[in-house]
Amino acid sequence: MPGQFEPLPGGGAAVALDDVEISIIRSLAVQLLELIGPGPAEDASDDPLAELFAEGPSEPPSDPVLRRLFPDAYGDPEGAPQAREAEEQRAHSAEFRRYTENDLRAGKRDNALAVVRTLDALSSASAGEEGAVLKLSPQESQQWLRALNDLRLAIGSRLDIADEDDTDLLYRLPDEDPRKPMVMAYLWLGGLQESLVATLMP
Repeated sequence: MPGQFEPLPGGGAAVALDDVEISIIRSLAVQLLELIGPGPAEDASDDPLAELFAEGPSEPPSDPVLRRLFPDAYGDPEGAPQAREAEEQRAHSAEFRRYTENDLRAGKRDNALAVVRTLDALSSASAGEEGAVLKLSPQESQQWLRALNDLRLAIGSRLDIADEDDTDLLYRLPDEDPRKPMVMAYLWLGGLQESLVATLMP
């Protein structure tokens, strides 16, 4: 079970994590939460309908990681063959972003929070021991799966990974390369994600 998720009877998944692995995943999830940012102020509106129809941003985020996590819905306008088509793509993407990004951010925030909370509960339950077995409910497993994907997208963006060919190059990085720790985390999270996907497949 070390490093690999396995199915639990009745649904859900389990994985054995040591203290270092718990610390790394929790730290990355907290950093992701900080990057995504806080949700709307709870007292911003007492009207649930107003909150439901609250508009979000219409421009893509300036941070490249956030642009990777919240891409334009209608492709890259810079890649459009004609100026008019590019302008139409920008307009459609802005409209889509205005009404969806707040919900997307809330979902990603909830998933990252689920990771932090389950790890905190695990650490409390296994105080004094070196590592523990994390057991996730079916819902928590889905939240973990989405959060692991977001973490890999974030790290991949920092490493300028655009496709599978870039991933192959990571294996050949020399140990003295300053990106090596981030690369190791990226590859390790990928293995965790793959094993969780396999575990949750019917």
